[in-house]
Amino acid sequence: MKKPVTILCIGGSDSGGGAGIQADLKAVSASGCYALTVITALTAQNTRGVCDISPVSKKFITAQLDAVLGDIGADAVKTGMLMTAGAVEAVVKAIGQYALRNVVVDPVMTAKGGRSMMQEKAMKALVEKLLPLACVVTPNIPEAQALARVKIRSVADMKRAAAVIRESGVKNVVIKGGHLPGRRKSVSTDILYDGKTYYEFTADWIETRNTHGTGCTYASVLAASVGRGKSVVNAVKEAKRLVTRAIKHSLDLGEGHGPVNIAG
Repeated sequence: MKKPVTILCIGGSDSGGGAGIQADLKAVSASGCYALTVITALTAQNTRGVCDISPVSKKFITAQLDAVLGDIGADAVKTGMLMTAGAVEAVVKAIGQYALRNVVVDPVMTAKGGRSMMQEKAMKALVEKLLPLACVVTPNIPEAQALARVKIRSVADMKRAAAVIRESGVKNVVIKGGHLPGRRKSVSTDILYDGKTYYEFTADWIETRNTHGTGCTYASVLAASVGRGKSVVNAVKEAKRLVTRAIKHSLDLGEGHGPVNIAG
């Protein structure tokens, strides 16, 4: 029997099922891979926002990492919500201890409703300790502004921010353009910078409020693609394609931002 490609998804649990680990599981499965999980935080949330958060201790995050990596291993890793510095440190240690590669970092800083999902010390640890070990980082516009400490108002600004972020040591920077300012949008453009070349990935703009889980889905598909041996350029192309489809077939659940639907 053929061994499946395994993707380790590290992040927070979303009780509403739209983002976080739940979105990761759906995205990795849709990409034809097998998902392993490490929970870094429990959230009480729905389509309207995050009601409460309970971070998981560094000790128990480490126990989960040791359990899955010591037995199964991982062909790629996707990190999402790392709320505390301890969570970041546990992941960094595991990357070295288990010689993990194809690490994709989705720097989850705020929830869709605006609630903070990362402490200041965690962000500092992510930039200084985790990004230098990563293959790809996938910030959206607000996250890229925080990482690069620049205002982003155009695609040219996205490229400048990507160059700044890459100075942290990460090999490839993807900045997603869905939050780019503009009244009327016809397309959504993402930028990939590998230190030498800028690549643009454009898709039609889909007008909907149901975009919960886009970032998690994007990074998980990307991780699954590189885990299967695709180049980063082709992995980003695949992530853009599948997320666009997931938004097009998003689900109108609840009273707030419904989830994207990668199985649509």
